Amino acid sequence: MKFSAMFTVTLTTIILIMVTIMATMNFTFGWVFYLTCIGQLMVIIMVYKVLRDKYSTNKTFEDFYEDRPISNENYR
Repeated sequence: MKFSAMFTVTLTTIILIMVTIMATMNFTFGWVFYLTCIGQLMVIIMVYKVLRDKYSTNKTFEDFYEDRPISNENYR
């Protein structure tokens, strides 16, 4: 089963937020430790998947933001 890069980013974010909540709520050390280790592994997998993703776009730096174009008169 192939997961998209955004799914991996979302899953990693959820796991790391769970670590924060569990540590704040004083869960046992074992749960927090193992979930932290899984979270660190997920970060590595996430970075790999995002960098290797077959995403391409025709946008360039000259397009900048579509909702607020940059004009030369803004720079003085």
